[in-house]
Amino acid sequence: MKSICLFFQVHQPFRHRGYRFFDIGNDNYYYDDYANETIMREVAQKSYLPTNKLLLKLADRLEGKFKVSFSITGLALEQFGLYAPEVIESFQKLAKTGCVEFLSETYSHSLSSLKDKDIFEKQVQLHDQRIFELFGHKPNVFRNTEMIYSDEIGAQIADMGYKAILTEGAKHILGWKSPNFVYVNAINPRLKVLMRNFKLSDDISFRFSNTNWSEYPLTPEKFVRWLENKNSKEEVVNLFLSYESFGERQVKESGIFDFLEKFPQIIIEDNKLKFATPSEVIDELQPISAVSVPHPISWADEERDLTAWLGNEMQKEAFDKLYKLKHRMEKCTDPKLNKDWNYLQVSDHFYYMSTKFFSDGDVHQSFNPFDSPYDAFINYMNVLSDFKIRLNSFVPENEIEHEIAALHKIIDEKEVKIRKLEADLIRVRKGKRENLRQRKIT
Repeated sequence: MKSICLFFQVHQPFRHRGYRFFDIGNDNYYYDDYANETIMREVAQKSYLPTNKLLLKLADRLEGKFKVSFSITGLALEQFGLYAPEVIESFQKLAKTGCVEFLSETYSHSLSSLKDKDIFEKQVQLHDQRIFELFGHKPNVFRNTEMIYSDEIGAQIADMGYKAILTEGAKHILGWKSPNFVYVNAINPRLKVLMRNFKLSDDISFRFSNTNWSEYPLTPEKFVRWLENKNSKEEVVNLFLSYESFGERQVKESGIFDFLEKFPQIIIEDNKLKFATPSEVIDELQPISAVSVPHPISWADEERDLTAWLGNEMQKEAFDKLYKLKHRMEKCTDPKLNKDWNYLQVSDHFYYMSTKFFSDGDVHQSFNPFDSPYDAFINYMNVLSDFKIRLNSFVPENEIEHEIAALHKIIDEKEVKIRKLEADLIRVRKGKRENLRQRKIT
């Protein structure tokens, strides 16, 4: 019986406000609270809440036979807590059904796996801790930011104790092979590799409401027939999607929720298909071979590479300057700086700087809150410049900065002492006036 592995990615970044050059050194709050709250509430109402409600209904109706998995970033969970706590409650209800598996991620949806192993591991540990706190689940399957994967990254994931990783079934990697099997990492075969069937996944995510698509409309019956008609020797179909596909990218009026409600029922009634979580897939199926991925791949754009985030000089400069702060951040104990450090790493900031205005231009423009990639770069670098100034006060970059930081500390301490003395003086004067008033009365 062929397994259908249904996985959803959930992520929302903390977006920066317009941060001008003259703000540097004067204002260390970087976030657009209005945009973050408005977007989160809107997506929660249109996508997360109705989809979770539907999945809960399916889990109950199909009596444990419906299975689904999620990867929810730490930043998304933080924003749920701030702006839409009912979303967390709905995920907790899903967790109690036993039909859901939560996967590991980087907390900040960062690109740290491409830059620094220590930062990467800390991000993953922070994420797993939060998942356990909220859902009582310790992940044993990993899904990297934007499904970025290479042989080296996979080997590190295996060393960290994970049993499997999800990634893209890229054509240039698989060649004549099919994504509909279980593979293993080329360096450490203990790590199983599940590869996304991008055609069938994108049929739902991107093409569902496209009236110019030759297969429009996509009905549940048609989709299940496609799954059935796959090569009978193929063992698993990995449908990996962004959760915003339901209600946001594909709006309610497109019929996407009707589709999601009906096609699982048809699969359950089919004697050739069944749902399975990633953990169940790797426990039940044997890998057929290793898959060699010498250079990192992702699920983005036609190239399935890293150019959406690191394809131009602006992106590379911002990326390199950010991670040059690593050693100083290791010495930093200030909680606000550490939080801002995590938020600065989110991959979306680099995505906004993309200049890919050719085959993928429309996609990149629609997700970019800035007027241009150059505006995104300047804004980010302004924020980073202010962040470095603040970091210098805690962890100086050199001896001169150390002396300046020490002087700043002395000044700050004296200002605190002066304010305290001024407050004492006001209190003493007030007391004297009160004593004089009492004497006059008597």
